[in-house]
Amino acid sequence: MSSSSVEPPIQRAVAYIVSQELCKISSLLPSNRQRSYLVHALINTFRLTSRVEGRLLKLVPPRPAALKELGAYHTRDYIDYVLDDGAVDEEDGDSSEFGLEDDCPRFRGLSSYVQLVAGASLTAAQTLLKPSPLGGIHFDIALCWDGGRHHAQKSHAAGFCYVADCVLLLLALKRAPVTQEGRKPRVMYLDLDLHFSDAVSQALHTPALHTGVIPQVLTLSIHHSAPGFFPLSSLSSLPDPSSSDFSPFSLSLPLKQGASNSTFTRIWPSVERVRAAYKPDYIVIQCGVDGLAGDPCGVWNWSLGGEGGLGWCVNHALQWPGKKVLLGGGGYNSPNAARAWTYLTSIAMDDPLPLDSEIPDHKAFPLYAHSFTLDVPAGTMQDTNTESYLSQVEVRFGEVAALIEARDSLGT
Repeated sequence: MSSSSVEPPIQRAVAYIVSQELCKISSLLPSNRQRSYLVHALINTFRLTSRVEGRLLKLVPPRPAALKELGAYHTRDYIDYVLDDGAVDEEDGDSSEFGLEDDCPRFRGLSSYVQLVAGASLTAAQTLLKPSPLGGIHFDIALCWDGGRHHAQKSHAAGFCYVADCVLLLLALKRAPVTQEGRKPRVMYLDLDLHFSDAVSQALHTPALHTGVIPQVLTLSIHHSAPGFFPLSSLSSLPDPSSSDFSPFSLSLPLKQGASNSTFTRIWPSVERVRAAYKPDYIVIQCGVDGLAGDPCGVWNWSLGGEGGLGWCVNHALQWPGKKVLLGGGGYNSPNAARAWTYLTSIAMDDPLPLDSEIPDHKAFPLYAHSFTLDVPAGTMQDTNTESYLSQVEVRFGEVAALIEARDSLGT
């Protein structure tokens, strides 16, 4: 065999968690109808699932989560109620108790949705923990764009979220084998959604007066903050090491109205320092896109491309040591969500699409008016994140990173 016929080595092996059933059931979600269809259709239309020399994107179908797996976090009463398809047309007091009202109404297919979305995120974890039975592939990155439901609580739905797939995923990664250094694996959860990751942060919160052992999970949510903005949480403030309830492993980085690429460029070194101090073995990135310009939330100026853009941030995180999971999340301009997660898929494959790429012709093509390109450009509102505030963020997170480093140096 001539040397010219030998394929170059695969640089990244990426597992893409998807199936027709997952796409169909996720497209029924009341807050994001048909979004899943748009996302997976655009990824396919850009032919990202086709084999190209030096890269590999493997489609991995999810399996429904078993009751025992859901019970790793959720209460049995909640599981039984949310999986009861017979109650879809009933009105009773339990609907209120379990949060199945207002922004989280019951819908036909809910039980399948809960089990498949949870199963998809658990499948993402499994692809990183064990070689694939389909060819023995060792995956570096897993993509689960239908996951990322970060508001679902232990015993009730909230914020368009019916199942805590993020929490279940983190708990699964915690159970990974010990590292070569002989310590338990560490998992960093980085949430880029416009809204604070209240349920995830609360579920994995480490009390300030912990025994001193470094916890296996660190959570960091970069989010919008304003009086009355959802969700309200005692954990959503800028970390204050002088506070009695401070924990360097349950972190929040609140941003103000109009956060733009320049703001994300300014705060990113703080994220990098926390990561370097904690030394995670696995990184889970919730890639909510409701902070992009053009989203109905209308709060940030964030763009898909450019220095400090969503793609720039995710690309930087993908350079970190360790295996990664990319999740979906919020995003209520569905064509823009499809643009963003298609672009992030190409970044995960280390072969980013040009942002001026024209949307290929397919059934959903008219929805991409008026630009008919992949890009989601920045907004024009004033960025109210002042240099004074961003300097405060830098100082606080420098203190946090130093505390993590000190704890790590003690070997605890």
